[in-house]
Amino acid sequence: MGISAAPRMTSEEIVSLSRAHTMFSWSIQGQLDPLAIDRAEGVYLYTPEGRRILDFNAQLMSVNIGHGDRRVIDAINEQASKLQFVQPAFATEIRARLGAKLAEILPGDMNKVFFTLGGAEAVENAIKLARHVTGKYKLLARYRAYHGATAGAMTLTGDYRRWANEPGIVGVVRYPDTHRWGEKEPRPAEEALNGLEDVIKYEGAHTIAAIFLETVVGTNGILIPPDGYLRGVRDLCDKYGIMMVADEVMAGFGRTGRWFAVDHWDVVPDLMTMAKGLTSSYLPLGAVAMNGKIAEAMDTRMFYGGLTYSSHPVSLAASLATIKVYEEDDLIGNSARMGEVMRRHHEALAAKHPSVGAHRSIGLFGILDLVRSQDPWTPITPFNGTSDEMKAIGKFFRENGLYTMISNNSIHTNPPLCINEQQLAEGFDIIDRALDIADQAVKG
Repeated sequence: MGISAAPRMTSEEIVSLSRAHTMFSWSIQGQLDPLAIDRAEGVYLYTPEGRRILDFNAQLMSVNIGHGDRRVIDAINEQASKLQFVQPAFATEIRARLGAKLAEILPGDMNKVFFTLGGAEAVENAIKLARHVTGKYKLLARYRAYHGATAGAMTLTGDYRRWANEPGIVGVVRYPDTHRWGEKEPRPAEEALNGLEDVIKYEGAHTIAAIFLETVVGTNGILIPPDGYLRGVRDLCDKYGIMMVADEVMAGFGRTGRWFAVDHWDVVPDLMTMAKGLTSSYLPLGAVAMNGKIAEAMDTRMFYGGLTYSSHPVSLAASLATIKVYEEDDLIGNSARMGEVMRRHHEALAAKHPSVGAHRSIGLFGILDLVRSQDPWTPITPFNGTSDEMKAIGKFFRENGLYTMISNNSIHTNPPLCINEQQLAEGFDIIDRALDIADQAVKG
């Protein structure tokens, strides 16, 4: 019996069987109460019973073109009917076409990529490339960073998810963040750069292969670097002979209103990791892009890396079709335009609700930070914690048909890039009503 012919399950049946026989990410399994989703279209998710939910986080800031786009689905079906898989030592037409297309849109002289099956694997291979080409082993990373859940990527990750997975790989050293948790404004770029240069001096530039950073930090707060910071990191890397690795897994492919977040500051990294928006998450795919110098170096060296599913033809077809959708529908431009609309919603909520202590956005990459007090500025949750108010807000969203990410004291606002003004207003109306809950906790 095929899937379509099988008796349809209710939400209760789906959740019960899923909990009984599958593990969920980043969860205490016995405390789970997941939503069952049957189908999705545009910016909406639908339960098996037909209840509509506005996806205000593009799932994991990844379904950039929106759900159910037939152009991508048809490209997947066409490739799957022609060639489903060959091992990565073979060349295919879809591999050739996607590689050439990425070279067109990647910044600067980044014109070669290695395909992986996700962002964490892209980071792992960026580590290998940086160490192999430089002959050095240390890797600098920040605390307010998330780079993935595999061994090397998790060691680079600075947040609490790293703790249970330690010890990790050797050679990872922390350098100062631009934003400190519990503070409203970022540190001045010069201060953060001075701190980074101190670490380089203390560790010895001759031992440091690469400096890793999320161009715009994602799950740890949508932290937008102050002007001058990325250029300063690039200059320090050039000064000391260190590779700059930009993690654009979440920030890339239009999320910030440009193809890549580095484009806002006209900075070209040596290596850049990507995934998520690369296929709009229709199929798993990641990549690490490299500049011409690294690509040329690997012409005469063995690349000690490989994955069974590297350059998987069906995933590559999804990616090429996704990029075509970005271009045909001007989704990069829509992200920039709707980003301005979203910023105005943020500003209106901040003016109305005393619980909104800060808001940040670039394109459709946004967040609201909630506080218990404006002066002194006091987050509504403890560090790495939650509160009754944030739990109640999450419950309100679920009951009122909104899905988005809630982490620590923050509400994420990262919808699909195809969203329009009416749909943005719909989402922010629900958030507006939910913030009345947080307002009750604000101390005068």
